[in-house]
Parts: sequence; C-alpha cells; structure tokens
Amino acid sequence: MRSRGKSLKAKDGKLPFCAMGVSSVIHPKNPHVPTMHFNYRYFEIEEADGTKQWWFGGGTDLTPTYLNEEDAIHFHKTLKEACDKHDLKLYPKYKKWCDDYFYIKHRGERRGIGGIFFDDVDSPSKEEVFQFVKSCAKAVVPCYVPIVKRHCHDSFTPEEKLWQQLRRGRYVEFNLVYDRGTKFGLLTPGSRIESILMSLPLTARWEYMHTPPESSREAEILEVLRNPKDWVH
Repeated sequence: MRSRGKSLKAKDGKLPFCAMGVSSVIHPKNPHVPTMHFNYRYFEIEEADGTKQWWFGGGTDLTPTYLNEEDAIHFHKTLKEACDKHDLKLYPKYKKWCDDYFYIKHRGERRGIGGIFFDDVDSPSKEEVFQFVKSCAKAVVPCYVPIVKRHCHDSFTPEEKLWQQLRRGRYVEFNLVYDRGTKFGLLTPGSRIESILMSLPLTARWEYMHTPPESSREAEILEVLRNPKDWVH
C-alpha cells in the first residue's frame, strides 16, 4: 500500500487494518461463454495516533476465448450506465485503469477485454463512494448473465476447447505474477490459501511458442488484447 503512495504510520511495527469484500470468478466449460471476474472491497487502517484511513476498490472485467463484439458492447455499456449514474468521468477513467491493470507485461497483451477497475477511492465521501460501489456490484448480473444465456448451448470443437485452455494459461500467468489481490492474500498471516487461489481455472494449458494462424478467430481476439478498443462509442 505504501508503494502506491499511501502514508501509513505504524506503532511498534504494527498497523491494524480491517478488510472486507466480495469476489467471484466464473470459468465456464463452454469456450463461447467468457470468463467473468468481479471484486469490490473496503479497507480501513488505524494509524499510530488513532486516526483512520479508508478506501474502496474493485472492478468487473470480461475474458472471452473468442471475440463477440455484441457481447463486448453489451458488457461495457452496462458498466458505463452504472458509472454514469454517479459521474460521467468515471467510466472512461476506470475503463482505462482496467486495461492498464490487467496487462500481462511479458506477453504484451491484456488478460481480457476489460471492464472497469479502481482502487484507493476515498472521496468525495464514504457514503457516496459506497453508493457508487453498490451500483457497480448491482451491474454484475445484467452485464454478464445475458451473455451466458446467449452462448451456453453453443456447440464447440476440440480445437476451440484447446484455445480456451491456452487462454486460461494466460489467465493463470497474470494472477500468479501480477495480481495485487493474490499477492496481498498470500502475504496476510493466517489467510486461507485456497480462497486466495480460487480465481484460477480448474484446467489450463501451455504450448511452447504457440502462434495462431493469421486472420483466424484466435488471432482476432489477440489483436484486441494487444490493442484495447473503445466499445461504447
């Protein structure tokens, strides 16, 4: 937290904190139904002099195996509507933050097609930020469930299933190498390791130097992951 610019005064090396949140990851079996992740959380720190610092964080993002523009537009528009209820500046700011955060640096690509992400939000007031976070949380079902219903009965080939497994390998790479939540959980004394690693898919795959054919649907999703799009304009 200090590495993000927070000034936190400990007493005798101790810094009492309270952390709470809700987190969910869905990894569907069908490669035409995208993976979805959301997490909304609240932190409170008590400093040496008894003063408290608080902030909210979280976000919702989508990781499809294959690109479906209709799904991407629906997902982002629903999140934008939730943000716009509070401030028109929030969606573009948090959309970019999401694209920047879920970036697999060693691959030069994003984990998925984004959504919204924010952290350290402590203004204008606790109640106003809480109302915003609740709006975001309430948008999870309408932004994702229609996509599931649209594709849950789609047929798929062994080759499409293989590509899904390769993409899930990328998901694992991001979560184990870069994700702050995973690192925070693993460094927290007495934490439940299985809960921290719950974001990982049941199965994943790696292939050495795998590159999909040009102009394929696999190459299409890679292009978007390397160059994020504006889905709502």
